[in-house]
Amino acid sequence: MNNLNYVTYQSFPAPTANSIQTISNIKYLIRAGIRVTLYFPLRESTSSAELSSLKEYYSVNEDFQIVGVKHNLPFGKVDIFNRIFFLISHLIWSYSMVKRLVNDRPSSDIFLTRSDWVFYFLSRNNRNVTFECHQYTRLRKYLIHKSLKKKNSKIIFLNSNLKDDYKNKYTLGSNYIVLHNGVDLEHYSSINKVASNEIVFIGKLKRFNTSRNISFLLNGIASLDNKYTLKIIGAEKSEKIELIELSKSLGIENRVKICDRVSYSDVAKNLSSSSIGILINSSSNEHSTSYTSPLKYFEYLAADLKVIAIDFPSHRSLPFSEFIEFFSEDNILSFVEAVNNIKNRDSLKQEQLYSISLENRANKIVSFVYS
Repeated sequence: MNNLNYVTYQSFPAPTANSIQTISNIKYLIRAGIRVTLYFPLRESTSSAELSSLKEYYSVNEDFQIVGVKHNLPFGKVDIFNRIFFLISHLIWSYSMVKRLVNDRPSSDIFLTRSDWVFYFLSRNNRNVTFECHQYTRLRKYLIHKSLKKKNSKIIFLNSNLKDDYKNKYTLGSNYIVLHNGVDLEHYSSINKVASNEIVFIGKLKRFNTSRNISFLLNGIASLDNKYTLKIIGAEKSEKIELIELSKSLGIENRVKICDRVSYSDVAKNLSSSSIGILINSSSNEHSTSYTSPLKYFEYLAADLKVIAIDFPSHRSLPFSEFIEFFSEDNILSFVEAVNNIKNRDSLKQEQLYSISLENRANKIVSFVYS
């Protein structure tokens, strides 16, 4: 069995899509015959390196090694200057972590990381390391450039826009692949669909502390035929109160349901009553407009929902985007038209689902990092 060291500056357990993606990928890497060890910092008061806690939180049964690393650094402990403290703490932790790994792990080991600094320091030590790139900063792009000069360094771009933007500035060889997110089809095998006119949004209502413009959806529903209802899953308590008040002011409180966050394994059940899934974000962040590959999109497809999405390059680059009905940002008429037109779009066929599965994604990662 091959060893894979998954090194990340993320915190676990956490309700973020990124943490869900990491654990879900590990689940299927294990099923692909890989022995995985997860390294991460114990940077939050809620951080835990107990396997049983993570298995319960993320609803996985697979066993893997966990190494929770002490984090005597300010990020996660001091709630001021978060951006600065993140940069400093991430750099120091990564340098220390890589120094330890280089000393402790055999030279034949493979590393997978979502940390640009871990990627950079492992590359400098000529270790076999693959970086999964989800977004850019100018510093990150430079660190990738320096790291990819090493023959044992590789990169997984989350979508083609990330790859193309990198190639606009730097030369890119053959040591990369483009690999979108995926969905755990196990949770959808026994789903019972109910025919409805329910539109659903699932996920955090803010991204990078910026609203996803959920209030627009309520105004959109108010402009649609009364047969359409809206379900929002993932609201915090304060957000829930605010959206309920807005729905009352629009006179659509009987057509709107605001729900708390649900566990990843319960997403399928909560999508079973819906017919249309929504992708929406704010254009204020480049990651949202160009680089994201949202988990919810793949969950919608697995739950046999049709998808409407704000017309961003990131959404245009998604697999099977030809099935998406797009609407213009902050344009109610365009939104209404998209909802009315979506019935004319084809749905994904059952045999196409495997291509967006986490099982398929994990197999491609294995083929790439061990090639």
